[in-house]
Amino acid sequence: MTKIAVTRPVPEEALALLRPRADVVVAPGEPPLPSREEVRAFIKEADIVYTLPGSPVDGDAIRGAAKLRMIATLGTGYDNIDVAAAKERGIPVTFAPGILDETTADGAFGLMIAAARRFGEAERFLRGGKFRGWTPFMFLGQDVHHATLGIVGMGRIGRQLARRAKGFEMRVVYFDERRNEQAEKELGVTYLPLDDLLAQSDFVSLHVPLMPSTRHLIDAAALRKMKRTAVLINTSRGPVVDERALAAALRDRVIAAAGLDVFENEPTVEPLLLELENALILPHVMSASGATRTHMAVRAAQNILAFMDGKPLLDPVP
Repeated sequence: MTKIAVTRPVPEEALALLRPRADVVVAPGEPPLPSREEVRAFIKEADIVYTLPGSPVDGDAIRGAAKLRMIATLGTGYDNIDVAAAKERGIPVTFAPGILDETTADGAFGLMIAAARRFGEAERFLRGGKFRGWTPFMFLGQDVHHATLGIVGMGRIGRQLARRAKGFEMRVVYFDERRNEQAEKELGVTYLPLDDLLAQSDFVSLHVPLMPSTRHLIDAAALRKMKRTAVLINTSRGPVVDERALAAALRDRVIAAAGLDVFENEPTVEPLLLELENALILPHVMSASGATRTHMAVRAAQNILAFMDGKPLLDPVP
C-alpha cells in the first residue's frame, strides 16, 4: 500500500481524502519545527511526502528516500523543498497557489494599519495599566488613506493588496522584475524602479518569493532610501529583509515603523526587534483563517490523489 508521510499535522478534511487510499503517517506537530535530520528519517520509507512550510525536504532527504515518487506542499511557496534534487530523480513537486491570496492581503493591509497607527504599542500601554485618560497627543500615528503605497512584487497577493488600497484612496506604485501591464490597466497602479518606489512610498509592502535575487532585497542601503516616516511591511519571506539592518534602522529612526509576519531565521527573531516599540511582529499568521488553511490542506491532498490516479497534477511546481 502507498505510504504517505505527512511532516506535520494538517486539517482532518485533507487527511480524510487520503486515508482510504494509502497508509497515512503524520508526524507530531508540537513546536519546535522538525529538523532536517528528523524530516530525513521520517520520510525515508515514504512513497509520497506531504510537507508544510518550515519542514525542510532537502536534497539529502530526497536522495535518501528510495521509494519516493512525489512531494506535495500545502504552501504557496516551496523554498523548503530542494526542487532541483527532486527533478534529478524525476519526482514531481506540487504546491497550492492562489488559495491564500485574499486572506493574506487582508492581513497585510491590517498589519499596515496597525503599524501606522501604533496599535500594538497602544495595547501594551493599556494592558500595562498605564492608561490614565485621553489626551490629544497620545500615540499619534500616520494616516493610511490618501498615502502612497509601494508594492514590491505585483503577483497574486500584490494585486489583491492594491485592490484594498484603492478603497482607502491610496496612490499605488509597484516594482516587479517583470512589469505587469495588465495590473496597471485594471488597477491603476504605476510601475517604478525599486529605488524610486522606496523614495516615494509612505508604506512599502513586500510580496516577492524567496530566490537569490530577492534575498536581502531590503538591506541597510535600501532602508536609507526610504522616507523617515515610512512603514515597511513584510508578509512574504523573512530573508527578503536583512533583519539586523532593519532592527538598526528602526532603532535609529531611519524609518518610522515595521510590521513583520515572517522572519529571517524563523522561528528565531532578531533580539533587538523584540525590544523595539516601533516593530509590530506576528508569528506567521497572515493566512490563518480556518477556511483558508483548510482549503490549502485539501488542495495538497487533491494533488496527491491526482498523482495516484495518473491524472494531470493540479499545481505542479514549474
